[in-house]
This record gives sequence, structure tokens and C-alpha cells, in this order.
Amino acid sequence: MTDTTTSSRPSSNWKKPVAIAVAAIVVVTALGYGYASPYLALNRLKQAADARDAVTLSEYVDYPALRVSLKQQVGEMLQRRIQAQHSSNPLLMLGAVIGAALIGPLVDAYATPEGVAALLNGMPPTGKPGERPAAPPPPATQASSAPAETPPPAPASADTAAPPPRAQASAGYRSLNEFAVTWQRSADSERYAAILQRHGLFSWKLAAVELNPTDTSDGANASH
Repeated sequence: MTDTTTSSRPSSNWKKPVAIAVAAIVVVTALGYGYASPYLALNRLKQAADARDAVTLSEYVDYPALRVSLKQQVGEMLQRRIQAQHSSNPLLMLGAVIGAALIGPLVDAYATPEGVAALLNGMPPTGKPGERPAAPPPPATQASSAPAETPPPAPASADTAAPPPRAQASAGYRSLNEFAVTWQRSADSERYAAILQRHGLFSWKLAAVELNPTDTSDGANASH
């Protein structure tokens, strides 16, 4: 009996450290996945948007919240434009009324797979009458299907308009439950942000936008 008791003790002694190590690995893995979860959701969201995959988008977009945010942000954007004029011109006020009437159709246009694709490619609404979501640029891989022999490029001229610079994007946490992706074309240009909010433990959904946000430097700290 003494030998049996003595031999069983080493077996039980190594089980406890192993259990602790396994638990630590599980916790670290869960924390790592939790931190990376908005980046993974953003990648899947953008792929679904570019593919116009409405079924997948419904899993990553909170359309009711996005509509409310678009309506508020576009309204505030138009209001800022009116205040910037510093004028009591009746025609300007008439334009404000017309602009307010156009908010609904604009929101309807951007709360769609096409609109989400434009938002995630740094092409937010500008509040112009009859505005529709801009088509995202074609993938670079399409260039490989070009003919082998192509004519030489035309010489540059002063009349040729240069394409607008591609917006630079950055992404990062703003809080435990909010993740922001911010676009800016240059140091002095307006900024635009798409906001993902946490749903559950590891799930995230696009729920809001910010048109020319005043300060996003605290949250957008990791390049994406």
C-alpha cells in the first residue's frame, strides 16, 4: 500500500502545472482573437461589400443604425455648409430646404451593398443633389488581361486632369466596444470615418459614419 500511494503522487503533481498552462494558453488565445476580431470583421465586411454579397453584408452591417447615422451626418454636413456662407439670402435658405428633402433618398442610396462598398473604399457621400454611391476602383489584377501590345501613353498635357490621390486609411480602437476606420487624402483634407460597434463578444458590425470628424487621432492608431 505504501508503494502504491507513493507512486501515485508524482502522477498527480504534474497534472496541475499542465492544467494551468493549458488554461493560460486558452486565455491568451481568446484575448488575442478578441483584439483581432474587428480587423477580421472589417476584412470580411469589405470583401462582401466589394462582391455585393448582400447575405454576408447583413451579418456585418447594422442597417437601421447606419441609416440613422447617415441621416444625422449628412444633415449636419449641409448645415455646416449653410453656416459657412454667413448669409441670410432667401435663396440660400431655399437651397437648405431642398437639401434637407434630398437626405432621405441619399440615405436610401448609401444603406445598400453598393453604398457600403463606397463607404469602405473611402468614397463617402458629399450631399450633392441626386448623388449615388461611387463605384469602387477596379481590382489591380484586371490589368493582367490587357493585350500584349498596347499603344504608348499619350504625352501629359496641362489640360489633362490628374486623378485624385488615393485616400490613406488607418484603423484602431476608440473604446472597448467601438472601432474606427478613418480615411484622409492629405494632411489638410477632410477626414471621414466608418464606425464598427461590438455585437456580442467577438462580433462587430458597421453601425455609423462620421463625415469630416473633428478628432479621430486617438482611436485610429493602427494602419490598415
